[in-house]
Amino acid sequence: MQTKRLGRSAIYVSKICMGTMTFGGQADEKMAHRVLDQSLEAGINFFDTAENYPVPPKEEWAGTCEEIVGRWMKTKRRDEILMATKVCGPSHGWIKGSQRAGMTALDRHNIVRAVEGSLKRLQTDYIDLYQTHWPDHDGPYEEVMRALDDLVESGKVRVLGCSNETAWGLMKSLGVSAREGLARYETIQNNFSMNNRRFEDALAQVCLQEGISLIPYSPLGGGVLSGKYLNDARPEGARFSGYLNLGGRHTVMARRFVNEKTLSSTERFMAIAAEAGMAPVTLATAWSKQHDFVASTIVGVTHEDQLPDILAAADLTLSDEVMKAVDAVTKEILYPMG
Repeated sequence: MQTKRLGRSAIYVSKICMGTMTFGGQADEKMAHRVLDQSLEAGINFFDTAENYPVPPKEEWAGTCEEIVGRWMKTKRRDEILMATKVCGPSHGWIKGSQRAGMTALDRHNIVRAVEGSLKRLQTDYIDLYQTHWPDHDGPYEEVMRALDDLVESGKVRVLGCSNETAWGLMKSLGVSAREGLARYETIQNNFSMNNRRFEDALAQVCLQEGISLIPYSPLGGGVLSGKYLNDARPEGARFSGYLNLGGRHTVMARRFVNEKTLSSTERFMAIAAEAGMAPVTLATAWSKQHDFVASTIVGVTHEDQLPDILAAADLTLSDEVMKAVDAVTKEILYPMG
C-alpha cells in the first residue's frame, strides 16, 4: 500500500483511508468489524470517523459509529492505526449535529466536550488527526485555533485538519495560526471526485502553496460513479435511493449527486474503465489519489463485498491516456454536481 505525508506533519498514511460513516446505520457492527479487519490486512492504516456519524445524523445514533470503531480498535495494536475523527461544528439548515442536542457551535466549549467524548467512545487517549467537520465563517477563528492548539500541546491530538472548508476559510485559519504561533491545519477533507472537480478551482492551489493535504471524501460521487443509479435504478439499501424518497433537504442533496449530468458523465467514465480493463470503482478511486495535492482518498462501504474493486486501486497508477480521457469528459460535461 502506497503512503504519503499528511501536510507538513510527521505522519505518513496509506493512500486509501477507510471511512466509517455507514457504521451503525447501513452497516451493523459485525459487518463494520469485518470491513475494518480486511482493510487493515490489505495495508490500510488510516481510518476516518466523526462524532456525528452515522449519517444521516439522528440524536438516538449520536456517537454510535465511534463506539463501534472503538471496540474494534481495542482489539488491535493502537500504534498500527492512524485514527481521524471530527468535532461537528455549527448545526444549520443542511446538517444538524446529533451530539449535544444539536447545540454544536464551533467554539472552545464544544471542541473540549467533543474531543473528550470521542476519546471515551474510541477507547483511546489520543487522536491522530482531529478535524472541524463544518466551518463557521462568522465565528471566532482565533478561539477555535487556540482551543485546537491546546489539544495538540496536551498530547490528546497529534495533527489538525478541517473539512468542508472554503479557500477563504482555510487561508483565514492558516493566518491565525501563523500570527499567533499556533498549530495549523495540515489537512482539508472536502468532496472531490470525477463528478465534482470544484476543489481544483481554488483550493488545490492553496494546498500546493501552503503544504496542506486534501483527504477527499466521496471519490465515487456518493456511489454514482459505480453505475448503480444508471437507467433510473434505485438499488435497495443505497443511500440516495432512500434520500430521494425522504423529501426536503435529503432529496435536494440526492439530486445534486444523482441527476442527468452526473449520470451522463458516469456512463462515459464507465466506458473509459471498460476500455482500460478495470472496474468503474477502481478507476474512480485511482483517479482521486493520483493528484499531487491528495494525501489519502477516503472510501466507504456498507458491505465487505465492495472492498475488492477499491483495493484494486491501492498501487495502481493510471496511464496518461486514461487521465486525458477523464479530462475530456470533464470539459464536455462541466460541473455535473453544480
